[in-house]
Amino acid sequence: MPSPAALVVTPWHVQVGDGFAATYVVCGYPAEVGPAWLDPLLSYPGRVDVAVHVDPVVPQLAAPMLKRQRARLESSRRLDAEQGRLGDPVVEAAAVDAADLAERVARGAAKLFEVGIYVTVHARTVDELRAVAAGVRSAAASVLLDLQPATFRHQQGWVATLPVGVDALRMRRVLDTTALAAAFPLASADLAAPAPGVVAPSDGVLYGVNTASNGVVVWDRWAQDNHNSVVLARSGAGKSYFVKLEVLRNLYQGTTVSVVDPEDEYAPLAEHVGGTVVQLGRPGVRVNPFDLPDDDRADTLTRRGLYLHTLISVMLGAAPPPAERAALDRAITGAYHGAGITGDPATWTRPAPLLRDLVEVLAGDGDPAAGQLAARLAPWTVGNFASLFDGPTTTTPRGHLVVWSLRHLPDELRTVGTLLALDSIWSGIDTPTPDVRRRRLVVVDEAWLLMRDGEGARFLFRMAKAARKRSAGLCVVTQDAADVLSTDLGVAVVSNAATQVLMRQSTQSIDAVSEAFDLTAGEARLLLSAPRGEGLLVAGRSRIPLRAVASDAEHRIAVTGIGEAP
Repeated sequence: MPSPAALVVTPWHVQVGDGFAATYVVCGYPAEVGPAWLDPLLSYPGRVDVAVHVDPVVPQLAAPMLKRQRARLESSRRLDAEQGRLGDPVVEAAAVDAADLAERVARGAAKLFEVGIYVTVHARTVDELRAVAAGVRSAAASVLLDLQPATFRHQQGWVATLPVGVDALRMRRVLDTTALAAAFPLASADLAAPAPGVVAPSDGVLYGVNTASNGVVVWDRWAQDNHNSVVLARSGAGKSYFVKLEVLRNLYQGTTVSVVDPEDEYAPLAEHVGGTVVQLGRPGVRVNPFDLPDDDRADTLTRRGLYLHTLISVMLGAAPPPAERAALDRAITGAYHGAGITGDPATWTRPAPLLRDLVEVLAGDGDPAAGQLAARLAPWTVGNFASLFDGPTTTTPRGHLVVWSLRHLPDELRTVGTLLALDSIWSGIDTPTPDVRRRRLVVVDEAWLLMRDGEGARFLFRMAKAARKRSAGLCVVTQDAADVLSTDLGVAVVSNAATQVLMRQSTQSIDAVSEAFDLTAGEARLLLSAPRGEGLLVAGRSRIPLRAVASDAEHRIAVTGIGEAP
């Protein structure tokens, strides 16, 4: 491990590089300890290093050591009795414990260990060091652990808490197997604090409060390997409330957010922050999928044609057979040529063709496969589904928050509406702009609507893979975890999310969720019984139980239904 640039030693602390550190030794222990009795030190919300040095006591020394200890205690008891003094309760308890331990050691049911427990507190300034140290000692005192400073020996204490296995302090206490085992596992319920001297960036947002330690959970999705996230929860678990809080707090930091909203839940949030709401399915609201993005790349027309293949497959419910796909490819090119749009970028500003133009080209193709495909597309041009495509695009959504509402679309059109919204969002993200560093967050609520379709799932997967290179993050929210995790593409979308939030799960889906996220039995039980608004943040090896919290103002914005809030 790298050495610090400088090490300044004082009687009360050491200065390690740009930070300060002080070491404390656990000198006093309670008479009885329970499981994870070191947890108050491990979960303290600050940079605290806890080192436990363990050396076994050989059996040849253990028995004489206990014999001498019992002799001293028994001598004290007899001396008090001879002089008529009341017995010391501490001595009485210690004598009983020593006798019991000696019996278990003699039978081989327990072993003795020399244990040194050292706590090194880190801070950026001396004043902060004193404040953090006082908090750590108070937390230790709550479980009857006595911490004493390693005065004049803080350098040795700092070395003793480095991951090198060197105990330079040698301040040991003998513990038996049971007491030592109860100290493990050495795992904190909180996220790791930044290294001393490192000022954490302010890009993280408040996710909630740690239900295990009451610490604050602040998470920065933009600092992870990728910027994607997934939120899985059953209906009514509070997932939309949690996501709306994250959207609001990302807006505070200047992030541009786009939301695909099946139930019109995000409209009040958009109205509050001055965003834009596009209500697909309303009379006069149309989206033309043939529109070319404002992009001068040479393959723009080709990529638009490939997207139209995906859209037609979703509209038909499955990819058309090869003959129909060939006819569709010819018809797409013919429709653009009919509108005067060719491979020349100078023609791309002309009005784009419509879906009915594509169907007319198919009908005049002469190929039976083209005629059959034109008949299959008739409901989208002259039938019940035509209102969404029977004219040019009516609105170009812009702003820091754009909500694509699908509530007014019939169920048969929601998958297509989701794909149209995502295409419009992605076109804005994928088009080069002067402000390339501006962060963009895309939220797809009830993503199972798109994931249940193979072509739609592939489109979402491509977004998840390519978002990071464009300073974008994809947030997938769904209540049908089992359906999403039952497909390879669904698992791939979840696997490409560095931030994963699991809230209350149903008994039918908990097995699939446990297998996909490698949950322990305790974590699975937590998700089965979690109250509304509580869940588990899964990020690599970190598993943080949390509860979403909001201010009164945020609460009023985030609540869109009776009893929704946690």
